[in-house]
Amino acid sequence: MSKVTVVGAGNVGATVANVLAHDDFVKEIVLLDIKGEMAQGKALDSWQQAPIGSYSSYLRGTSDYAETAGSDVVVITAGLPRKPGMSRDDLISTNANIVNTVTKNLLQYSPDAIVIVVSNPLDVMTYAAHKTSGLPASKVIGMAGILDTARYRAFLADELKVSPKDIQAILMGGHGDTMVPLPRYTTVGGIPVTELVSEERLNAIVDRTKKGGGELVELMGTSAWYAPGAAAAQMVTAILKDQRRIFPCCIKVEGQYGIDGVYVGVPVILGKNGVEKVIELDLNAEEKALLDASIVAVKSVMDVYDGMGL
Repeated sequence: MSKVTVVGAGNVGATVANVLAHDDFVKEIVLLDIKGEMAQGKALDSWQQAPIGSYSSYLRGTSDYAETAGSDVVVITAGLPRKPGMSRDDLISTNANIVNTVTKNLLQYSPDAIVIVVSNPLDVMTYAAHKTSGLPASKVIGMAGILDTARYRAFLADELKVSPKDIQAILMGGHGDTMVPLPRYTTVGGIPVTELVSEERLNAIVDRTKKGGGELVELMGTSAWYAPGAAAAQMVTAILKDQRRIFPCCIKVEGQYGIDGVYVGVPVILGKNGVEKVIELDLNAEEKALLDASIVAVKSVMDVYDGMGL
């Protein structure tokens, strides 16, 4: 029996809750939002879907953190999107305050929970949540790599006219423009992708993946939610079912890849304890240079956060 709390009843948070409900193994899913009635409505809507979707996971919405007590995993999607005229520093300050407050309130009632962060800017919000929580680094995990990898796999599936289920891939680094593509570790039905896609087309697909979030904002006028929500739900499932799945996740990297104390995406094994192990790939010189550049970019944002004294 397990309990999951999702903070933020916007599109992403509601999708996390709905996807988890359809997996039908979590006993209770709490959707929490400062707008309590919105959370109640979306949870009720998903619960009324249960007879149609054939699941038994109970959903309820609230604005009261006391109702989250005893959660095994908490997913933080709360935060504001960047608005016109808002600087990066403004966004960091605003969302870090939200994430820090949410983390403190959640752990007051669920001190042993594993924390999954979805709020942006992702890497620094994971840093903020970890510093605030006081939890081991293995229990505070950012969701970015699964989403970036899914976009990459979907674009490759389009290119090759094959099922995305047959494409395996791994990406590293920061979320977005500084992500590190690893075509050497991308396979299609066990076949190296470099044997199926030209270098020119592969580079174009990688570039589209880096800008994947922006492409959707341009099309819809708002950020994505189906894929991000499903990605976070997949992490919850891997943890609660102790599946020991290999995913790229944002964590505090301590020594691996020559990185010390930076929150960045690396391949990990996810299981009942959160991050069970960091997998250290043998990167070539080009890949290592890209990762080093990504680390510099992420560290600069972490330094901005540290300078705010939050």
